[in-house]
This record gives sequence, C-alpha cells and structure tokens, in this order.
Amino acid sequence: MTTTPPRVLTIAGSDSGGGAGIQADLKTMLALGVHGMSVIAAVTAQNSLGVQGYWELPPEAVRAQLDSVLGDIGAQAIKTGMLASPVLVETVAEVLAGVSVPVVVDPVGVSKHGDSLLEPAAVTTVKSLLLPTATVVTPNLWEVEQLTGVKVEDEDDLPRAAEAVLALGPRWALIKGGHLPGEPVDLLTDGTSEHRFRAERHDNRHTHGTGCTLASAIASCLALGEDVPEAVLRAKEYVTGAIERGFPLGSGIGPVDHAWRWRSR
Repeated sequence: MTTTPPRVLTIAGSDSGGGAGIQADLKTMLALGVHGMSVIAAVTAQNSLGVQGYWELPPEAVRAQLDSVLGDIGAQAIKTGMLASPVLVETVAEVLAGVSVPVVVDPVGVSKHGDSLLEPAAVTTVKSLLLPTATVVTPNLWEVEQLTGVKVEDEDDLPRAAEAVLALGPRWALIKGGHLPGEPVDLLTDGTSEHRFRAERHDNRHTHGTGCTLASAIASCLALGEDVPEAVLRAKEYVTGAIERGFPLGSGIGPVDHAWRWRSR
C-alpha cells in the first residue's frame, strides 16, 4: 500500500540559480523523505555572483497560495524564509498564528553575497508578528544583531543572544555561530534547556543556501516526528555533509550539495 509522506510547506523566495530559497528548501525536503510544498513570496534574479534584483508577489497572491495548500493538503510543519516586506510578513504571520503544527522561521535579512532581502521597515514586523508564531527561529549572527542589537563576538556571547531572541516570542532559538572564529558551534535553547552543536569546519567556499537548507531540514525532521533538539541534531548532520560536498557553479559561490547522500553511495 502506498503511504503518503509527511508534508512540509515552505514560504519563501525563489532563487533562479537553484542554490537557496524555495529551490533549496524543496531539494532538502525530498532528500529527507518528506513531501515539499511551496508558497512563493518573492522572485529573485540570482546567480553565483549575487542577487541582481527581486520582485515581491502581491499579498493576495501569497494568501491565496497559503489558503490553497493548507485548506486542502495541510502540512505537518511549515518553514518561512525570505518574506521581503512588512505587508508580506503580516500576511504570513496572520495565517501562521492560526496553525497548530511546528513553524521554523529563518529570519532572512541578507543573501550569502551580502545583498539585502528584507526591507528595513519589515524588521519590526518580523519581531512583533512573525517570531511569536515560531516553534524554532534560526538566526545567524548578523540577523541576531539586526533583530536584537546584540553583537556576538565569541561563543560566550551566544547565551545572551539567545535570551534576547527568545524575548521576542519564539519557543526555541537556534543561534548559528558558523561565522565565529574557530570550531563552528550553534546554540539551541528554550530558556530552560541548552544544547550546543559542534561540527567540523570544512575548507569549502561553496556554501550558498546553508541557512535555507538548515531551516528546511529542521522542519522536515519535525514533520517526521522528532522533538526539537533531535530535529536540529539530524538537520545539522545533513547540512554538514552538504557543505562538505558543496560544488562550484558559475563564477562565484556555489551551492551546498543537497543530494550528497545519494551521490556518496
């Protein structure tokens, strides 16, 4: 008998180069054994060199996609990525406030190349409306500073950063410390329990899509029934392998390899 796999919905921007955004999310979901679905909030013109431009979809188009998927198919977990503007953040947050499944929020502020993907005015909306809907929020160090004003300079600063992020309303905060010097370490906490995830640093510049991939992997693992710490652990293992096998593409920064487990067989 055919069994329907768990369903995971990503709400994010499209990456025409295929390394991040909706494309990375769906590849990750397939690799981890769930059925990926998408709500496209924005379209980017993007390649290995950077983001040449982006165009938001009208809020009614985003809402219609959400209503269409959730009204018929449903989801066991939801992940958000690039939402671009205050009105799109508001539109998505309104829907997420009414769901009962885990929500993973990747508070996308800039691309891997440093290109802005979130209007400055939308930061307040992310803080006040989107983060309170999150089961897990996954900011990098730049996004922590953007959201809270806390600047993380070493591993000792991670708990203070997590406390500031949790004050904005998510149940769990995963502070990604990959840009710190030395061995990469991420801190996951709900304010009571604390988990640190360490990984080998791979000498590979082809890391486009790591944030999208990690958040989608966490959402996929939550849909498969894992609790938050175990979902993050499994997601980290998947992303670490994908980073190690990231490959060159075009003239700039290539993507992580979402199919690394298949290619390594």
